[in-house]
Amino acid sequence: MRQFLLFFVLFFCAISFYAQEKVQMENLGENINSKFSEINPIISPDGKMLYFVRCNHPLNTFGEEGSQDIWFSNLGENEKWSLAAKMSLPFNTEQYNGIINVTPDGNSLLIRGAYSGGKYFGNGYSFSYKTTTGWSIPEKIKIKSYTMMDVGLTNSACLSNDGKTLLISLSETFQSMENDLYVSFMTEGDKWSKPKSLGKKLNSDSTEASPFLASDGVTLYFASNRKGGFGSSDIYMTKRLDDTWTNWSTPTNLGNSINSEGGEIYYSLDAAGKYAYIVSDKNSFGERDIVKILLGEEQKPDPVVLIYGNVYNKKTNEPIEAAITYEKLGEKSEIAGLARSNPETGEYKIILPIGQLYGFSADKKGFMTVSDNIDLTAVTEYTEIKRDLYLVPIEIGQTVRLQNIFFDFAKADLRPESFPELDRVLKLLNENPTMKIEISGHTDSDGSDELNRKLSDNRAISVMNYITSKKIATNRITAKGYGETKPIAENDTDENKQLNRRVEFTVLEK
Repeated sequence: MRQFLLFFVLFFCAISFYAQEKVQMENLGENINSKFSEINPIISPDGKMLYFVRCNHPLNTFGEEGSQDIWFSNLGENEKWSLAAKMSLPFNTEQYNGIINVTPDGNSLLIRGAYSGGKYFGNGYSFSYKTTTGWSIPEKIKIKSYTMMDVGLTNSACLSNDGKTLLISLSETFQSMENDLYVSFMTEGDKWSKPKSLGKKLNSDSTEASPFLASDGVTLYFASNRKGGFGSSDIYMTKRLDDTWTNWSTPTNLGNSINSEGGEIYYSLDAAGKYAYIVSDKNSFGERDIVKILLGEEQKPDPVVLIYGNVYNKKTNEPIEAAITYEKLGEKSEIAGLARSNPETGEYKIILPIGQLYGFSADKKGFMTVSDNIDLTAVTEYTEIKRDLYLVPIEIGQTVRLQNIFFDFAKADLRPESFPELDRVLKLLNENPTMKIEISGHTDSDGSDELNRKLSDNRAISVMNYITSKKIATNRITAKGYGETKPIAENDTDENKQLNRRVEFTVLEK
């Protein structure tokens, strides 16, 4: 791993950091920092897990001379960090190891290096997934043309929280350290598009390295040794202006609250965006320590919402592992990201930028997909919201509420935001070709009995017509409106009335 050696040992494990001015800096303490160098901090989006690299520690796989291993620490309920521990196999098998990202759900790690079958094959990046028996063996992602493009001496990367975009620092000039920033998009599975430059506004004649994309998916931080900085390398901030990923605001130096006369290269934020996690030698326990710095308003990313909860088997209340999909709902709904629930606890976490109506769903083979939705159009600050999801086994008589079906008031025409939910029903029917279901419509008690029955009937028919229009046989689906006759809550509050206004489907035959 020649690139890793040159980049981190010769530069970062040897440089000196200088005192910064006017900084509200907090050392993370002796449970994380030691007499050795701690670098490359990666804070989990929920702020409760810190991964980092420790240099030349005697417990490192290759010992005290020229080694870098991944270590980690948990933030306890007392807001104290646990004693850092070295990550065990299948990690830290090489002399120089590094971590790129931890996904919001905490169940996937992206690490430096292209691995396959437990062996290192060169430059690149690999995923490891949490299982019931520990972490899986890392497997490389396939980035088109990557090995031909990354021929410089250094590289670094960052994965977006939605798991669909990879920002990369590399040089296309042989053995050069003058890197530029690129973007690659997930196309399918483990395949990614050819990296393209982020454009001349970001990429200068100097080096751009260590990209970090904030949870909002818009604010990008990176290191550069361009002219006008405070030291040998400074942290800059820019914002993405559109979905081309080549149109950015003019990069802004974060100032001397972050940057010093030495050199800053590492930068990490949790979803709350309140603190930056960087490396400093000021009042350190050893050579270099990990610290957090309170950010000014102008240095923060846009606010986001963290949705968390557990996925359960509705029949047994046992936690289960499931695939989580979340999407933007609107005239043109689109997949916003993917996640996984913890295979042991069922816990999941997703990060959603504000200003949008979202739907999210949990899916597992043998169960009917369950969904929920949340409107973040009026949210203005970082918020955490709990939503548990209950998956229903595919059994005769089981009923599932279609949470993400939308109609205008007192009408039966489906709004476009409903289509992703109905497409999941289509997927279920296609995967179970002998299944027959009933679509049932329900209302609250407002209005006359006859009008409610008719409205619920028409809404159920609208759902049935959408499904049968997608080549599902008409004898596999029936529709019926029950009006206000089957409430699931008292019709005494607006919230309870909303619970009663619903569309469900029930399995009639498997």
